[in-house]
Amino acid sequence: MSFGDPNNPYGQQPQQPPQGQPGYGYPQQAPQGVPPQQGYGYPQQQPPGAYPQAPGTLQANNGYINVHGLGTVQVASMGLRFGARLIDSLAIGIVYWVLSAIGLAGVVGATESIDDCSGMDPMSDAYNTCLNNAAQQAGEAAGGILAAFFGVLFLLFIATMLYEWLMIAFVGATLGKMALGLRVVKENTGGKPGLGGGFIRWIIPMVGAIVCGIGQLLVYLSPFFDSTGKTQGWHDRAAGTIVIKK
Repeated sequence: MSFGDPNNPYGQQPQQPPQGQPGYGYPQQAPQGVPPQQGYGYPQQQPPGAYPQAPGTLQANNGYINVHGLGTVQVASMGLRFGARLIDSLAIGIVYWVLSAIGLAGVVGATESIDDCSGMDPMSDAYNTCLNNAAQQAGEAAGGILAAFFGVLFLLFIATMLYEWLMIAFVGATLGKMALGLRVVKENTGGKPGLGGGFIRWIIPMVGAIVCGIGQLLVYLSPFFDSTGKTQGWHDRAAGTIVIKK
């Protein structure tokens, strides 16, 4: 006759778990090939490169942001934006030189119409009449030169406005941005800026250009002052836009 554990009032032997099965109180091991599940209270880790989606907002994270409707995209670097600006300046410069050549041709034609009095007798009345006519023609030519100069500037202004404004509004990119794979989108929707956003984004640097171009330069350099990681310039913030890499 055997006596059980004196602390066991019923005298029964404690049951042992079967061989190979975990007993109570022992952690269970997951079957081979199945990853263990995390318990309650442990944060779930996201895979590298994944960022929390926030519809309608942008969150900067190491050069990548989440744009509503587009997902995770890369913010355009200032180097690429500077390169796009150079290409755009070249395109606008070509338009300027074409308009200037047209204006210059008109000026040359106006100066060639001035009477030549060099072969006339300086003591004759015809010579005096020729000089008066030449002076009048020279004054008219000078007025034509000034008109041509300001006309070229006005046409260049209109061409620049239409180029920057309409292409950003309806395409989301100028030729320079297209060449370098950049585009401008609305910050809260991911869509194209539209007429309003494109105009605001264009007019702010133009207003800054009134002060000897210093204000315009500051606007184009203002993305360097953005501490949010979005590299938004003052014109981008006013228009509610952001420049991203396709």
